[in-house]
Amino acid sequence: MLTELSIRNVAIIDHLQLSFGPGLNLLTGETGAGKSIIIDALTLVCGGRASADLIRTGEDEATVEALFDLSGLPVLRERLQEAGLEAGEELLIKRTLSRSGRNRVYLNGSLATLGQLTDIGRQLVTIHGQHESQALLRPDYHLILLDAFAGAVELRQRFGAAFDRWRQLGDRLAHFDEQERDAAHRLDLVAFQADEIAAARLQPGEEQQLVEQQRLLANAERLSCSTGGAYEALYGGDQSLLGELKRVVAALRDAAAIDTALTPLHNLLDEGYLQLEDAALQLRDYASRIEADPEQLKAVEDRLDLLVRLKRKYAPDIDAIIALGVALEAELEELRGRSRSRGELEQELAAQRSLLDRLGAELGSNRRAAAARLEQQLGNEIRQLAMQHAVVQVAFEPLVEPRANGFEKVEFLFTPNPGEEARPLAKVASGGELSRLMLAFKQVLPEGEAPTLVFDEVDTGIGGAVAGVLGRKLKNAAASQQVFCVTHLPQVAAWATQHIRVEKRIDNGRTNTLVTLLDGPGRVQEVARMLAGEQISDAALQHATEMIEQSSGA
Repeated sequence: MLTELSIRNVAIIDHLQLSFGPGLNLLTGETGAGKSIIIDALTLVCGGRASADLIRTGEDEATVEALFDLSGLPVLRERLQEAGLEAGEELLIKRTLSRSGRNRVYLNGSLATLGQLTDIGRQLVTIHGQHESQALLRPDYHLILLDAFAGAVELRQRFGAAFDRWRQLGDRLAHFDEQERDAAHRLDLVAFQADEIAAARLQPGEEQQLVEQQRLLANAERLSCSTGGAYEALYGGDQSLLGELKRVVAALRDAAAIDTALTPLHNLLDEGYLQLEDAALQLRDYASRIEADPEQLKAVEDRLDLLVRLKRKYAPDIDAIIALGVALEAELEELRGRSRSRGELEQELAAQRSLLDRLGAELGSNRRAAAARLEQQLGNEIRQLAMQHAVVQVAFEPLVEPRANGFEKVEFLFTPNPGEEARPLAKVASGGELSRLMLAFKQVLPEGEAPTLVFDEVDTGIGGAVAGVLGRKLKNAAASQQVFCVTHLPQVAAWATQHIRVEKRIDNGRTNTLVTLLDGPGRVQEVARMLAGEQISDAALQHATEMIEQSSGA
């Protein structure tokens, strides 16, 4: 629901700040006061077409902001979150127009695209007016309305899901057949590659281990000489380093017995002796394990050469080759089972088409049965709205192949006058007729998805008792959705839940639009003005009071 609307520098509007509530919000005022400009601003903030001509003369930028209550729209809040936008119980939309062409859209303070705004705007507001690209002009929307009337929305969704699955299976089969001619060659290649990789018996991390092993084997003699020589020098005889150090430690022990100040030095050398002795023994053990093995060295080098060849051929490292081998084995299994897989795919596709045909027949039957009832009920509604001779027909065009929404195209045809051929709405219906048609739809259809409806010029060409019927129907529509309407008829204005007067003033040579939220006496005064003109009589005031009281009682 729209709760706040701020307009700055749009056409003759300098700055307006409007608050709205639920129910029927009516805008009245003299022609040219700016009522339709307010609707244009709301259209802009919901993703409508922008033009620099809308910017107020002398200004470089225009801004429209709208605050919506999303507390009853959990699906929309979820979609906003999926788009990475803040989604609480309120949504602030801001749209700026610049003469430089650098227009901007903001959703809850975050920069957004016009496409995002248009998508969200459609879920928030439906605008029916003379200058809008109205939903009723789109045949795809006709099908949505018919399915809603038929109570077939869930069935349509099931059909759509079945259609998507059927199309996916068809695409898979087509792709399968495209690959068929190359399958035999691919099978030989994949089999060879998979066998070559499998035969190598690759292990993760083995290349590094082989490199280390190769280095040790290639330098076995050098390592043996180095470690063996070091052991001999440390521990090999009486002239060894440890032998000399042992004598030094013994002498220092005797000296420390005389002067205890030497004890720390003795302990330090004694500890060093033990560490050197341990190192010497480890060198001896290491030297004893080193053994030159030319055959083992060759085997390691051959293995490394194999790994180099495989890396050159398949992937830059061993882990990637192992992963490729797994993938090749899976592809090989798929290629070898192509005949079986194709047969299973054909069976699944046939079963899905059978399901699609069954759902499509049920959906089409529901639509045709509902179409007759819809034509009758719409006829009753539009005759009450000063279109006594107008007829709405639901035309079906069967499709050879299904689409996502069924096996038929649906379009509403319209005949405004007797004796004329029924033609598409887009070709024959005026803006006022379209608005009244949409109002008629709202009387016979379940509650729509957009929580806010806007009717502009809905009262064109009607008056008298029919105007009162129009007001009552607008109020009926406002029982389940917030409704905005621009009207010149007092019989309609009397039904307002919230009545807003729009007027034009000239200050310091500039024209500006002002709005006033009318209280009880203000409503009576405005309805009386609409009845009698600027010279308001007591009779007009009395008549206006009676009209408002009667509407409230109804």
